[in-house]
Amino acid sequence: MKADHFDQQKLLVLAAEDVALAQFAHRGRTLPEVTAVDAAAEAERELTAAVVNAETEVRDLQREVKRMEGDVETVRLRAAKDQKLLDSGSVSPKEMTNLQHELQSLARRQSDLEDQELELMEQLETAEAALTAAREGLTKAQGERERAEQLRDDALADIAEGTARHEAARTEAAATIPADLLTLYERIRTQTGGTGAAMLQARQCQGCRIELFGRELAAVRNADPHEVVRCDNCGRILVRTAESGL
Repeated sequence: MKADHFDQQKLLVLAAEDVALAQFAHRGRTLPEVTAVDAAAEAERELTAAVVNAETEVRDLQREVKRMEGDVETVRLRAAKDQKLLDSGSVSPKEMTNLQHELQSLARRQSDLEDQELELMEQLETAEAALTAAREGLTKAQGERERAEQLRDDALADIAEGTARHEAARTEAAATIPADLLTLYERIRTQTGGTGAAMLQARQCQGCRIELFGRELAAVRNADPHEVVRCDNCGRILVRTAESGL
């Protein structure tokens, strides 16, 4: 196949745009900002669960403290009633003895309940502190997730802008290349998964980085400038320039 030597050199512009587009596509697939968003979102989910658990514990303890306060008040009222009856002097000696025993029992019961109430209140204080810490952690995690999302969105926007710019440049470059040469380039590009042409620089194919020797080098050196030559190793079109070392 023959193509104007200068048209073949235009393939290098097209190949450069394909390389740039491939780099943007790779960046989009491996964007660390996306991983950072996932990690921040997972941390936020964990802290949300921690807040829910802490809130549940605080509510349960508050309920227990309230119940215990009610029990203490019940015992206190009963003791006050017995004491009032005892102080009235209107009871028999036997009833007086029974009342005194009951007051002693109620005093012990009240003391036990107050100890339990104190322990519950200490547990509640600890749980409330844990809840406060969890809520503060969640607020911080939400902020970090939002910042991570902004960085991701900025990176994606940059990729989209760069991709659009290079796609436009590629379209412009492709429009200057003869159809048959462009068709060959595109077929080779599909086969290599990269570019369809590469510069021959210092006797080395810049596509596969293999240096030409012997008969292969002689064939390229002796080829007509308008002959489309290809690398025996990677199959790309070898674009010859003043830097080819021929």
